[in-house]
Amino acid sequence: MTTYWGIDLGGTKIEGVVMTAPSPDAVLIRKRIDTEADKGYDHILNQIVRLIELLKAETGLTPERIGFGTPGTFDPARQAMKNCNTTVLNGKPMKQDLTRLLGLPIEVANDANCFALAEATLGIVPDVVPDYQTVFGVIMGTGVGGGIVVRGKDGRPFVLNGFQGIGGEWGHNILEENGYPCYCGKRGCTEQVISGPALQRYHQQISGEVKTMQTIMEGFSAGTDLFASQTVNRMLEYFGRAVSVIINILDPDAIVLGGGVGNVDLLYTEGVERAKKYIFNNGELHTRFLKPKLGDSAGVFGAAML
Repeated sequence: MTTYWGIDLGGTKIEGVVMTAPSPDAVLIRKRIDTEADKGYDHILNQIVRLIELLKAETGLTPERIGFGTPGTFDPARQAMKNCNTTVLNGKPMKQDLTRLLGLPIEVANDANCFALAEATLGIVPDVVPDYQTVFGVIMGTGVGGGIVVRGKDGRPFVLNGFQGIGGEWGHNILEENGYPCYCGKRGCTEQVISGPALQRYHQQISGEVKTMQTIMEGFSAGTDLFASQTVNRMLEYFGRAVSVIINILDPDAIVLGGGVGNVDLLYTEGVERAKKYIFNNGELHTRFLKPKLGDSAGVFGAAML
């Protein structure tokens, strides 16, 4: 029996899935254990192996290969991880180490790529654009990331990781000249403008009040918070600018918006209207902006689909 095995490595939890077919309805088992990242790199590897052994024991099956979603990027040149917010992974040859420990072929992609692949294969995209050629998956939450999925000549979709492993990293394009400093070393990155924490920071700077994004959106909807209106309008304008760059370069059939900020309905209407001003298409925009279908399952499903 063919099975699909995926592992989603997060900062606090590691989740595994085994499916009998590429479908959300074909899940045999999903299981989570703690990452315990504070105990170091080797311990994380041991936790991954432990989870896979639990999946094998509970299903009575053995994988032929496994896909891994990671909180960072595998650098093909250095053969090591980089840009991981689980910082103990950075600089480590995780792909080689896992291949050695498991004795299996593995594929590795970052969490945004896994999100994009899941929605492009098992999620909303096949429902709306079954004949798509290119999909861009957006993560707008605590950070801003993205993933690119392309349909190959054989009809099978694949993640476009890129030559340096940074395909889809729109969160670290400069969006606001001389803006807020980013941990990557630049200023005004997209992540420092339209992520949840960046929007909350902006609201606090102009209002002097500390509020969550949910409260800011409630104040905007009620029309009772002038500063919330400024914050939301800023988000929409900068979202339009940022996503227009993606469209001008990739011209994808669909863009799927994930993450907490991606739940804001205005992005699908007014945010798209703002993008029209910036794309190189005479003000016309036919790209489909889609709400994700798989929720928090996307990461581990995308890992399995690798």
